[in-house]
Amino acid sequence: MELKDKVAVITGGASGMGKATAKRFIKHGAKCALFDINQDRGKALADELGASAIFCRVDIVDEESVRAGITRTLETFGAIHINTNYAGTGNAIRTVGKSGPFPLKEFKFIIEVNLVGTFNVLRLCAQEMAKNVPVNDDGARGVIINTASAAAYEGQIGQAAYSASKGGIVGMTVPIARDLASLGIRVNTIVPGLFATPMFMAGHEQQTDEIRAYMEQGPLKQTLFPRRLGEPDEIAKLAQALVENDYINSECIRIDSGMRMPPKF
Repeated sequence: MELKDKVAVITGGASGMGKATAKRFIKHGAKCALFDINQDRGKALADELGASAIFCRVDIVDEESVRAGITRTLETFGAIHINTNYAGTGNAIRTVGKSGPFPLKEFKFIIEVNLVGTFNVLRLCAQEMAKNVPVNDDGARGVIINTASAAAYEGQIGQAAYSASKGGIVGMTVPIARDLASLGIRVNTIVPGLFATPMFMAGHEQQTDEIRAYMEQGPLKQTLFPRRLGEPDEIAKLAQALVENDYINSECIRIDSGMRMPPKF
């Protein structure tokens, strides 16, 4: 599917990977609806991107909020062809720690946002994609791209909830792709390693000297090439490839500089 004249819903679209993807998609002729809860960042980015972008304040775990965002997208751009899901969060809590067992409320929260929220958005976008007239000879109507994490396979201490949520995204990739194949909708999952995003860098937009030193001298030194954090546009490039290549379906693709996370991180 070509990006030109297509409409993409991008969750987590106000920063990090979502922001980079929106910029790249628009550069190649797409229109983007930025779904995010950060209103200030979302509006600022939509203003920067111009008429090819709109911002919708959306809580991905709230069905009515997502439906409202989709309705506005359809009213503005007329269709939805692409859905990229980056919105998510994490925590670091041991199963049993100094304060007692992992609070069940905190575990459920991560699952709700990362796993249930992703499914909530993609199912409603898929409903609209199914109404599209096929855009090419392959019968393509839509593309869904979810985001997991290397922690889905190799979670670290304190990542029980995060790993479970991202493992769920990996696990649902094939069945959802099978569900939607007859409708002309492909489903793939990007599996990032360590990337220079605000979530990983505690809110910072740029890599700090401390992070650079860790990447050059820390325990990942022997496993990564190149030895640095990934840049959000490298995720965006992969998202573009997944949209444009109709023969990639039901895949979970690692993009992590060859990383296999060490026992202690």
